[in-house]
Amino acid sequence: MNKKPLIALLASLLPSIAFAHNIQVGQAVPSINVKDHGELIIEDSTVVYQPWNTANMVGKVRVIQAIAGRSSSKKMNAPLMTAITASKFPETDYQTTTIINQDDAIWGTGGFVKSSAEDSKQEFPWSSMVLDENGVAAKTWQLKEESSAIIVQDKTGKVLFAKEGSLNESEIETVLGLIKAAL
Repeated sequence: MNKKPLIALLASLLPSIAFAHNIQVGQAVPSINVKDHGELIIEDSTVVYQPWNTANMVGKVRVIQAIAGRSSSKKMNAPLMTAITASKFPETDYQTTTIINQDDAIWGTGGFVKSSAEDSKQEFPWSSMVLDENGVAAKTWQLKEESSAIIVQDKTGKVLFAKEGSLNESEIETVLGLIKAAL
């Protein structure tokens, strides 16, 4: 069965206002390089950082969760993250990447945001996490402050869905459907 028409149909059903600022469905996300902090990696049971680039996301169906370094932003799309976890998508073909904008944290909490990200990486070592100290992703992608953006991309890096803010139940089902169709 050819999944491309199904993906196109699901994407066409979404209202155009649902799309994040300069992220276009059918295109790759604008390229970014995060050099300050970057991707969290575990080496010898210690979290270390390495530079990260959007090119690292090609090869798997992916949900990108770009969030402000605030607990309220993380909670916005917690129901989607719970639904993704419950779906048990194959790790060989699917990955969630969380990009945390440390530059958009409540004043004085940047150290807490960093240690919280490191604790999460220790707890979920298979997760893909990027700590963006200077908010490169949010600035390049023109994302709202104090928010959460959800972006779904296929294995080639083409965006299938993008929205800022909390997803409703229908949008969560759409995201899950897009993931399944793209696998």
